[in-house]
Amino acid sequence: MPTNPNLKPIEQEKELVSVFDTSDETEAMVVQGLLDSSGIDSLRANLDAPQDVLPGVGGIQLRVRPSQAEEAREIIEQQRNAPPFDEESSDSEIA
Repeated sequence: MPTNPNLKPIEQEKELVSVFDTSDETEAMVVQGLLDSSGIDSLRANLDAPQDVLPGVGGIQLRVRPSQAEEAREIIEQQRNAPPFDEESSDSEIA
């Protein structure tokens, strides 16, 4: 749901920009949740291709409003570059 009441639902947008693509549906859902938690609406688009003609082609794209594309790319890039979560260090800090 858009946080800005002046924005129409993303499904009704005429032009959307692709900011992420993957062949893994779970990865797409995680990134979509990341964008959603940052206040950026996104739409998942399945890119299906006939496997007998184009084997291995297809996947999933996340698309956002053009005005939010740069912010979405930055959020995704920050997440990719974040250090991995270290469970052992967090446990030792609690104890």
